[in-house]
Amino acid sequence: MKVPLLSIMGVFAKIGAFTIGGGYAMIPIIERELTRRGWMKEEELPDVIALAQSAPGVLAVNVSIFTGYKLRGVKGSIAATIGAVLPSFLIILAIAMFISNFQDQPLVIKIFKGIRPVVVSLIAVPMINMARKGNKCWWQWLITAAALVAVAVMGISPIYILLTVIVGALAICAAIDHKKKEAGR
Repeated sequence: MKVPLLSIMGVFAKIGAFTIGGGYAMIPIIERELTRRGWMKEEELPDVIALAQSAPGVLAVNVSIFTGYKLRGVKGSIAATIGAVLPSFLIILAIAMFISNFQDQPLVIKIFKGIRPVVVSLIAVPMINMARKGNKCWWQWLITAAALVAVAVMGISPIYILLTVIVGALAICAAIDHKKKEAGR
């Protein structure tokens, strides 16, 4: 069955409109909306997130592009992207028009300070859930913990961590292949 373009745009507009913090904070809503409709399997989401992160641009927009394309090709990508971006654009436009008069008000400052911990938890929960689903053995947990410490504590760029893991994985695969060839002789 062909998913209507307006449905795709509507779902991503809902995701874009009701997520404070963007990016990683959107992951729980993205997961719920897409899996509930059968547009994506729960097991696919970590791969989609990884793909979206590796592409230039905003995470939520990249996920919308990928999902829209999967559902309806280029037209689906366009509909999903418009849906994901339009609510944020309109909200930011409204805030820009009205907040400049209120940004220094103590109540507004308190509201934004109160929102921060919620955004942190909205980011942390899907990351923990993805780690639980993706890490099946001790060495995967070890890599996860090492990457977390490297980024959060040591301030190492995630790019260097990804490159290190890729090179390490390739070296391990090459060593395993070499051992298999040696054993086969």
